[in-house]
Amino acid sequence: MSHARAHFQRASAAKASALVGDDSPVNCSAYELMLVKLAEDRRQLKLVHSMERKAEVKRAVLPDYLPWVEGALQADSGRPDDVVTTVMMWSIDAGRFDTALDIAEYVLRHNLPLPDKFTRTPATAIADQIAIAAKIARDGKQSFDARILVYTHELTKGHDIPDAARAKLHKETGLLMAETDPVAALEHLRRAQQLYDSVGVKKDIERIERAIKNSAPPPSGGQA
Repeated sequence: MSHARAHFQRASAAKASALVGDDSPVNCSAYELMLVKLAEDRRQLKLVHSMERKAEVKRAVLPDYLPWVEGALQADSGRPDDVVTTVMMWSIDAGRFDTALDIAEYVLRHNLPLPDKFTRTPATAIADQIAIAAKIARDGKQSFDARILVYTHELTKGHDIPDAARAKLHKETGLLMAETDPVAALEHLRRAQQLYDSVGVKKDIERIERAIKNSAPPPSGGQA
């Protein structure tokens, strides 16, 4: 994308977000053009069956949308915008977590709805998908940045999320922290079990409790 095109998208998003009507979605020709592109990319994604390949496609097309998203976030109007919310979800799928959470802060602060095709609330969808991404990394013995999980907790705190979804986020956070901060890990895992007993962390809790106990220094003693 050329610098001129990117500038046009940022300016168009800011202008669309500044239109009169606080509760109405953005509505201008530039926005409609973005929706047309979004629909075409969705059609292309439907032709792809591999989830790994879908993530690759999303990584490839996301830069085309970022100038629009930047303009919308800078305007900070809080208007419903299917482009912004879809890019947020696609960024998670594509592993672009910093981008996704930057958008999520805006979406959650303004309580923006997700497009109709999504059945979950934004907060639930964000917590769910971030936890799933962390689990996929854990199952594949790949690294995952703990700060992504911590920030997801902060962003979704206070939002109404099903207990099972919140528990999964606590579980992945606890398991990721188990080696570096076992005390904090234990807190997350206990909270996960409290929220959803079937989340499957009982053995992990016992394992970390033993590790903490075994690493404690022996009691000091000696003769006076």
